[in-house]
This record gives sequence, C-alpha cells and structure tokens, in this order.
Amino acid sequence: MQFRGQLAAPLCIVFNLSVHITFQTRRQKRPSVAVQPIEFNTKRLAFRIWQDRHRPPFVAMNSDPEVMRFFPALMTAEQTNAGVDIWRQQFQEQGWSNWAIELLDTGEFIGFIGLSVPRRQLPFSPCVEVGWRLKLSAWGHGYATEGAKACLQLGFEHLGLDEIVSFTALINLRSIAVMQRIGMINSLSDFEHPAVPQGHILRPHCLYKIARTDWQRNSVPLSITIDDRCRW
Repeated sequence: MQFRGQLAAPLCIVFNLSVHITFQTRRQKRPSVAVQPIEFNTKRLAFRIWQDRHRPPFVAMNSDPEVMRFFPALMTAEQTNAGVDIWRQQFQEQGWSNWAIELLDTGEFIGFIGLSVPRRQLPFSPCVEVGWRLKLSAWGHGYATEGAKACLQLGFEHLGLDEIVSFTALINLRSIAVMQRIGMINSLSDFEHPAVPQGHILRPHCLYKIARTDWQRNSVPLSITIDDRCRW
C-alpha cells in the first residue's frame, strides 16, 4: 500500500508525572476528512508518527530472529514497509495507531508501541489491541511497560474506549508479564490464532483484557498536558 497525501499537524501530548491534569473524554463522530494525528511523550519515550527515517531500523528489527521468536516467520523489507504504510494511513484517518518509538533523550528508534484494531477477524472481534515490539537492545529496561501504560491511558481518557485487549502466543512469557504489569487480566479465553498454521507451537494464544472501569479503579494515571513545542 502506498501512502498518499499529507497528514495534518500532529496533536502533541506530554505525559508528566509531576502534575495531574484531568483530560476530558471526547466522543465525536469520526470525520470523513483527515484528522489531527496524535504524538506524545512519556518520561523516557517519544511516540512519533512514522517517518522514512524509521523504516531501515524497523526492517532490520523485523529480520532479527530473536525479536521475531514468537512470530511464525521473519518479515521482509516489503512486508515491513507495507505495515508502516497501513499505520500511516490509520494516523491520517483516525489520529492514532501503532507509534514509532524513540528514546526521548537520544532520538534512537527502538520499535513500536500502540493501539490498533486487528485487521483479521478474531473470536473476540471487534476490539482495540495494545501491542508492542522492541529491538533486542531495548529489552529489559521497562520501555514496553511504560509505553503500554501510556497507551491504556490515552485509549481510555482521550479516545473514550470501554475496553482494551492484548494477546500473544501462550509461550511468550515476556509479553504476558508486560500485560500483567500494566493491570490486564487473563480472560481465560485461549484461542487458536487464524494467521498461524494448524499445529504450529505459536498458534495457541491467550487473551488479556482491561475495562475502563477497572483501569480507573486500579491504575495511577500519568498526567497529560498539551505540548505546542511538537511539530510535524
């Protein structure tokens, strides 16, 4: 898929732990024209709209066997770039998707974290998923947990979602641990992922969920402020 047209200037948000500012949920009818994409920062991470500079390191990351251990196959450059094009289109249409993640202090690209609607029909569709994939050198620093928590808050407080899910292969214990750390609960609704071949060890998946009411009751929210310094 080729991306056509320009994105509107992004809405830039900074997550700041020092001051809490209530962010009112806005439920609006989706416009038929391009909407304002969202960019934001957490304490250590910058959530950015995908740019051409992100493509080469993302291609390299998706060809790393360790990073892709819990996927049926490595991804080619063509497959990776097609995925980026789809995400850019989603930013143009709805303002959010899977963000390109950079370290805030250095600008280094480390992978993606974000919210998405799975394109494949799943037993629990329709749904919004929080997901992540980081390069190997970014593992073990808490980046996935930090970024996923921010996405939950964005989804519940800003996008007005009622529930967010996450799923992975039953043997992917690292990702399951992230789901648990961000407050998600095992739904005990394991399923066979239709994109994975029958009999493959990665086909059995678990499903974790969190409702907005549970998130509001149990989570300590980050603070959100609009940052006019960010520019497209």
